[in-house]
Amino acid sequence: MNHDDLNFWSKRAADWTRDYYSTLRDRPVRAQVKPGETAARLADAAPEQPETMDRIFADFEAIVPGAMTHWQHPRFFAYFPANAAPASILAEQLTAALAAQAMLWQTAPAATEIEEVMMRWLRDALGLGAHFTGTIHDSATTATLSAVLTMRERALGWAGNEEGLSGLPRLRIYASDQTHSSIDKSARIAGIGQANICRIPTDETLSMRPDALDAAIEKDKSNNCLPAGVIFSVGGTSVGGTDRIADLLKVAKAHRLYTHVDAAWAGSAMICPEFRTLWDGVDDADSVVFNPHKWLGANFDCAVQFLADPGPQVRTLGLRPDYLQTLGQSEITNFNEWTVPLGRRFRALKLWFLLRAYGLDGLRQRIRNHVKWSNELCHEIARLPGFEIVTPPMLSLFSFRYRDDAATEALLTEINDDGRIYLTQTRHEGRFVIRVQVGQFDCTRSDVMTVRDVLRDLTR
Repeated sequence: MNHDDLNFWSKRAADWTRDYYSTLRDRPVRAQVKPGETAARLADAAPEQPETMDRIFADFEAIVPGAMTHWQHPRFFAYFPANAAPASILAEQLTAALAAQAMLWQTAPAATEIEEVMMRWLRDALGLGAHFTGTIHDSATTATLSAVLTMRERALGWAGNEEGLSGLPRLRIYASDQTHSSIDKSARIAGIGQANICRIPTDETLSMRPDALDAAIEKDKSNNCLPAGVIFSVGGTSVGGTDRIADLLKVAKAHRLYTHVDAAWAGSAMICPEFRTLWDGVDDADSVVFNPHKWLGANFDCAVQFLADPGPQVRTLGLRPDYLQTLGQSEITNFNEWTVPLGRRFRALKLWFLLRAYGLDGLRQRIRNHVKWSNELCHEIARLPGFEIVTPPMLSLFSFRYRDDAATEALLTEINDDGRIYLTQTRHEGRFVIRVQVGQFDCTRSDVMTVRDVLRDLTR
């Protein structure tokens, strides 16, 4: 295959993409295949001789779409969305064509400088303080790991990277049980240990209690442990648990602890000024992460971390050996020093296209619609016989159950086998519940109300 062939097949792929999106509503949302079915349709070994693109593309059409859960389906209400607005898809095609390794400014000047500008655009769009700067990671997991590693090094006086953790004090980080499992993974990878995440009790609003946080920190100090940092949740993955950041930051700052705010999903909603009360106090945090690839329209992967001062994170993660020097430039920005991988994709291009193609007003209207429709759906479900709303809407996320745990679990299986919608589950206060999260880029009110119709049909 050469570039003339690429030109032809790119147009063919674009036609396929248009047809795929135009028929999504006719497809079951979740993949209707059993484990092993797709693998059984593939050859046992790679071919020794080239195959024609006609044959390769035909196999793609025959095998792949039917074995995919369709994340861009307008009735995808599971997990959190992974949006892919058309403008972002186009930018990703161009990113793939450029195929740059954007690890240093000199290896991709446009990638570095567009990323710097996009961080300012997004900072201002979310109403964050002008002191924040930022960078783009692959996912919130990497951003959180970067923050946890920075907490570790700051608490240890930067000794961990050089000396290792053996013989150093036992570190502790603090979070509620509403935080994402990426915090647990970060504690493991950072060498802090999952057992050294201190889970702070929450109140009836699912926010960490400031008094409990303060007491836990004092107790650890008295036991010769070393508190390192606090991680706050805004829009937790399970049912949307949100910490009252302003009150909790007072405690963290009194103990001089590094703070990180995980707003991976809910952060996108902060482009709407009326929702910013959900993270009051955020300007005093050290680190904030949100994922434009969840609710803002950017393709996965695209997680933005804002930093009040990038210095501690660059000191923790940055390395600049001779072969990565930019000669004659000592103070240049090299974003690989802000994160874990050396290699970096040109992720800022899709943000540039996205923000310009839809405008902040267009993106705000989508998010406001999703929140409005989710609240409307919640009221409709509450009226159905046998249904109970377990957690009320946090932005566009709420949870419900049907009769009891066994009936709720059985109903969820029926829902996803039916295919019209896709929902997922969690446990809240020991009970099995079904989550609904409205956020797919092109969904309509009618799509959202289909949830009510499916529930009514299956329990009639």
